[in-house]
Amino acid sequence: MTSESIPITQVPEKEFDTAQVMTITGAHFIHDIYTSFVSPLLPLIIEKLSISLTLAGSLTAILQLPGLLNPFIGYLADKVSLRYFVILAPAVTATLISSMGFAPSYFALALILFATGISVAAFHAPAPPMIAELSHKKVGLGMSLFMAGGELSRSAGPLLAVWAVSTWTLDGFYRVAVLGWAASLVLYFRLRKIEARPARNGSTRRAILPLMKTLFLPLVFITLFRNFMITSLSVFLPTFMNIEGASLIVAGSALAIYQGAGVAGALTSGTLSDKWGRKFILIIAALTSSAAMLAFLNVDGWLQTVVLLLLGFTSLSTVPVLLAIVQELLPDNRAVGNGLFMSINFLMQLLTILAVGLIGDNYGLRPAFYWSAFISLLSIPAILFLPAARKTA
Repeated sequence: MTSESIPITQVPEKEFDTAQVMTITGAHFIHDIYTSFVSPLLPLIIEKLSISLTLAGSLTAILQLPGLLNPFIGYLADKVSLRYFVILAPAVTATLISSMGFAPSYFALALILFATGISVAAFHAPAPPMIAELSHKKVGLGMSLFMAGGELSRSAGPLLAVWAVSTWTLDGFYRVAVLGWAASLVLYFRLRKIEARPARNGSTRRAILPLMKTLFLPLVFITLFRNFMITSLSVFLPTFMNIEGASLIVAGSALAIYQGAGVAGALTSGTLSDKWGRKFILIIAALTSSAAMLAFLNVDGWLQTVVLLLLGFTSLSTVPVLLAIVQELLPDNRAVGNGLFMSINFLMQLLTILAVGLIGDNYGLRPAFYWSAFISLLSIPAILFLPAARKTA
């Protein structure tokens, strides 16, 4: 090992490495700002390209489709350092997403988003294992901070997107790419000597196969059922609000409120699960978010804002807990374990985006939102089948 390659596990004291965790969390925030632009811009894209809700929803699905590459990227990240994937991803993602306004057709926009999805996968496969290694005994806290960065970006992203298109129109949207380029420059100086892989690496097959039935199969059902509600809100909330009579700014603000509350949920859930148990927090989140979704559809005015805050806090709080479980059960194969989880999550998002879009086209978005609240409750039996995670990584 050269003097320029410093394994991330060789921290002088096995304590929570706040500086480096916050560096990667900040990168997550900047990177995911760009992926959050698609949803608030859907009303403009639908109008410009004259496409249906199903095709509009498929754009987000296409963006997430390369997430299926996560296990392969994760396998590489466990074997060799992929730190430059993390370093370059914000600039690449920013460049591609900011060029959406140039797309002359649905097919061209789909190609742009598919390429963006590859960049997204290259970032998200190695980044969480880096966080877990740097968190040591506080994996839940590390996952909470990392996911909070992503949720905060999805709160700030819609506001930035609406402001940008209001100022420069969709054709001038390319100017927002400068933030991603600046982030990659900072990351280069902060992370270029950090190894994005564990110091130890056990057999991938021996580590993963015993957990396929006990861990990853329940994760399939948890993410499938939970994503019906998360997809409805994260992808179609601005369109739903717009159909219900809200302006584009109000619709984008509603998504920002929902995602902003998710920041608090992500920060809280992982830390609380370190103390109270992973399954307990997951079940409470499932019950509360379903009730909040039903309430959101039956209130008006300022009460709708209050319910959106509760809905964002609870519905977006589960991923840090699930990530912590995966990281703790696979301490020597964290990247490939994370890649499998992210692939499952992305695939379930893809399926639910298409399903909600089809329901919306045939019955309306309001019935689709109602159904998603009840379908989300089906995740509780799968949560009970999850294996118990160790207290420390």
